[in-house]
Amino acid sequence: MTSADLNNAESMLVLNNVASCDMKSDKYSPIILERQEKEPLDVKACAVKKLKKHLSCTPTKAKDFLVDLFPIIRWFPKYKWKKWILGDIMSGLVVGILIVPQSIAYSLLAGQDPVYGLYTSFFACIIYSLMGTSKHISVGIFGVLCLMIGQVVERELQVAGFDISDDINTTALSNQSANVCGRSCFAIRIGSTLTFMAGIYQVAMGIFQVGFISVYLSDSLLSGFATGASFTIITSQIKYILGIRIPRANTPGSLVKTWVHIFKTIHETNICDLVTSILSLLFLVPIKEINECYKEKLKMPIPGELLVVIIATLISHFGQLNAKFNSTIAGDIPTGFIAPTSPDWSMIPRIAIDAIPIAIIGFAITVTLSEIFAKKHGYTVRANQEMFAIGACNVIPAFFHCFTSSAALAKSLVKESTSCKTQLSSLVTALVLLLVLLVIAPLFYSLQKCVLAVIIIVNLRGALRKFLELPKMWNMSKVDTVVWFITMLATALISTELGLLIGVCFSVMCVIARTQVPRTTVLGHLKGTEIYEDLRKYRNLQSLPGIKIFRFEAPIYYANKELFKVALYKQTGINPTLVVLARKKAEKKNIRELKQKQTAHSQAGVKPEVTLQLSRGYQEFDIHTIIIDCSVIQFLDTAGIAAMKEVFKDYKGIGILVLLSNCNASVVDSLCNGNYFDNGYISGLLFYSVHDAVKFASNAHQTNGDHEANTPC
Repeated sequence: MTSADLNNAESMLVLNNVASCDMKSDKYSPIILERQEKEPLDVKACAVKKLKKHLSCTPTKAKDFLVDLFPIIRWFPKYKWKKWILGDIMSGLVVGILIVPQSIAYSLLAGQDPVYGLYTSFFACIIYSLMGTSKHISVGIFGVLCLMIGQVVERELQVAGFDISDDINTTALSNQSANVCGRSCFAIRIGSTLTFMAGIYQVAMGIFQVGFISVYLSDSLLSGFATGASFTIITSQIKYILGIRIPRANTPGSLVKTWVHIFKTIHETNICDLVTSILSLLFLVPIKEINECYKEKLKMPIPGELLVVIIATLISHFGQLNAKFNSTIAGDIPTGFIAPTSPDWSMIPRIAIDAIPIAIIGFAITVTLSEIFAKKHGYTVRANQEMFAIGACNVIPAFFHCFTSSAALAKSLVKESTSCKTQLSSLVTALVLLLVLLVIAPLFYSLQKCVLAVIIIVNLRGALRKFLELPKMWNMSKVDTVVWFITMLATALISTELGLLIGVCFSVMCVIARTQVPRTTVLGHLKGTEIYEDLRKYRNLQSLPGIKIFRFEAPIYYANKELFKVALYKQTGINPTLVVLARKKAEKKNIRELKQKQTAHSQAGVKPEVTLQLSRGYQEFDIHTIIIDCSVIQFLDTAGIAAMKEVFKDYKGIGILVLLSNCNASVVDSLCNGNYFDNGYISGLLFYSVHDAVKFASNAHQTNGDHEANTPC
């Protein structure tokens, strides 16, 4: 290499490589990699260019913006009416039939009147069909979000002085003033304000493109969260099943407290509600199982919820169950729409933080389901647009007495299985809901709340069945299984919000722990090849005489630098610090023995003939080279660079050469910037592959004449 090459290590990288694996010739020829010259970055010009791109307005850009914001403008003109219309109509009708009873049922979970659940599903279907990029997901009421909303609603009702054990709700279509507002009115005011803030957060995340937050919500975490929330949902519905009135606990540990209240008041069980619940359960569960077992043969699923609602309503009405047995019923469900009102701005400071997990969960569920169906059917979705769409599904309906919505797995699966082709099916579903809101809703007056509770519980079977998948999950990933358990237990036993936070923190800690305590191995050689793998995993590998190959499977940074050194010393069997200390101790001992002998000889008047060597006690090693395989090391920080330099220096001090192989460009840059290489001379220390490093080490050792090298080829 020329002097210019030595002084310009940043612009040119020289790595040793074997030109060929010829047994007759072991000559090495350096390969020179010339670095790309970086053009100087003009920050001002770059900023001006980006501002012009994003802030300029032309007719073309305005059109593109409008089409991106409302994807229906792009796909509706290309709609294949003859091929798709029947499938979309069938899918929309089936989903609409399922959504009606579920919307009424989940309104109870959110602490709202049944009509508000119908409003929520109606507006969500319309808005998502205009703005969504997924063709198959169904957006509406989601059980976990309803639970989280219900907890905030109950808390605020209690703060406002309402009796939270009073389930009697009345909804009037007249404009309700802020001064005269009953329990039902105040509850939806809380729910709509909370929904508005969640939607604002989701739109803001879309504007600032921070959808990466959902990356930290892994599948195992979301599954554990949903299962834990299912226990809380089931617990909250037991009071309707038994027909008892108990206070709703909103503090951490509410699950246990609620069950304590249940057992204290179980003697007050309404037998009529209990019998109705059991009969509804016995009717609904088999229908659900039939739908699941024969979903490929059935043209459309049996509408079990709708049948239960119709039959139970008729029995309750003609049997006068409310009057005779004091069974709780849904009550008045008005027709038409209530005049829109703005959210309660004064309430925002109290519920702003509560809206954050609701916004994140709603977005994460929607994007996850969108990507699943898009991958299955061969199209793409835009995660950022999905955030805008779900945000709009919350911001706009908040003015129309609605609560938070998101994609729901069960309804999306039904939608997909009934030949859905586009989001036109959502518009059909909205028409079904509109018909119910304008005409049919009052007919559900006599519907017992215990029937709605049964519908909610039966629809949680999927989350509870995750327990059956735990053995398979454990075999696939023990860490993910532990994350699932921790999240599930925290969500069920503490609270939904804290459970989600604990799950995220524990999941991140697991990732950190994997890098902080990574796997370390010593590699062996497969004879006749250039393959080097873990000696502990494979039998037909050979250790190389005089050479140790060490692999550290994580980045080296401040948290694991000491572990890196300890693992290296343990795997190689040589701790250079201890060797140096042993040598110094041996030297002191030799000096002491020499002085004693010299004193003895001088006293005897005899001149010593033999001088003890100070090197006696020096340890001879069976290895001369250590090769560090850096293929799994993604990056080095300053502490990692210092650790690498320390290792190189310490082993060099005891006569052992340290070579690096498979370094990526980032690691090489870090080592060069950290002055790992003397005078920028990196030739002879960095190699493309482990095999190249082994060839170099064997050749160099043979040249030095220490012993005959065993060169693998």
